[in-house]
Amino acid sequence: MTAKEKISNTSSAESVDTEAGFLTHLIDLRNHLMRIVISICVAFVFLAPFAQVLFDWLADPIISQGQQLIITGVAAPFLVPYKFAFLLAFLIALPYVFYQLWAFVAPGLYKHEKKLILPLLSSSVGLFYLGVAFVYYALLPMMFKVLPLFAPSSATYSPDISNYLDFVVMMFLAFGFAFEMPIATILIISTGITTREKLAQKRPYVIVGAFVIGMILTPPDVISQVMLAVPMWLLFELGLVLSGVFKKQLKEAGKSRDAMREEERVTSAHAMAAGTSAAAVGATADALWEDDNYAYEEYDDDEHQNLTDEELDAELERIEAEEAEAEASQADADLDKPKEIKDDKSKKDSKPEPKIVSDDDDLGP
Repeated sequence: MTAKEKISNTSSAESVDTEAGFLTHLIDLRNHLMRIVISICVAFVFLAPFAQVLFDWLADPIISQGQQLIITGVAAPFLVPYKFAFLLAFLIALPYVFYQLWAFVAPGLYKHEKKLILPLLSSSVGLFYLGVAFVYYALLPMMFKVLPLFAPSSATYSPDISNYLDFVVMMFLAFGFAFEMPIATILIISTGITTREKLAQKRPYVIVGAFVIGMILTPPDVISQVMLAVPMWLLFELGLVLSGVFKKQLKEAGKSRDAMREEERVTSAHAMAAGTSAAAVGATADALWEDDNYAYEEYDDDEHQNLTDEELDAELERIEAEEAEAEASQADADLDKPKEIKDDKSKKDSKPEPKIVSDDDDLGP
């Protein structure tokens, strides 16, 4: 087998390995997604028989304020309760969903990242549930007590069940993600994007941003905006406090991250050195391939061995030693050169000057 054919086969093998690894990740992702879907479906099967009861529980914040819901859609009496049952099944399966996501990304994480991500995932689930509970038990009763007061006397405040479900789900999601503020704060600090002190200095911007988010995600009333912005601000402060409590763990995570980056840098340097050697071999092979007078020999796989890191370092040290020796020899030669020039000049000065004979001199007897 010629050198060019060998290089081509090696490239093909590397391409096949890359494609195989990508397909393996896709299959793994499909398996985790299938488990997530199955878990949600199982939860929905158990909740479906109680769909109407569950929707009555969801409507309690508005019913308890003396208001009534109406139905305007033809299929709404059937679809809306089961839609809520499916959403509730997703919320129930949320811990398992996060676990499957964790199981998929965990093999690609460093040790210090695993120590941080696992507690943060479990905490994020609890904070999301806390945000949903805050909406249901605190925000919705207050909203449905205040909003009917703005209705004109010629109209009756009776929301449709479909609109009510969409509104409540939107509030659940908005406050659920807003309550993740401590997790976001700790992640920003732990990843080295900023420090706790610098983030504390940005507090005014965080407060303004919380009110802007509250204005976007909540209905157009001041009460909802304030009830979303204030918890976000307080949770931001909680994140700063927790980052101070876990300062030691975050510092250790930062050191581990820096060590990993240094190791990756060294590995990349070795890979670049090996790549340079491979490029030189390829160039030589191409030159020989174009030489018609060169006698090609069969390539034996057993005779070729890749250099280990230690052997590669030793080879680099040998090359550096040879270069240093060559530079030292050149320096010695440069030192001897001025001496030789000086000796030549002294010899030249010691030669007798030619005598100039004039016409007045006596040239002979």
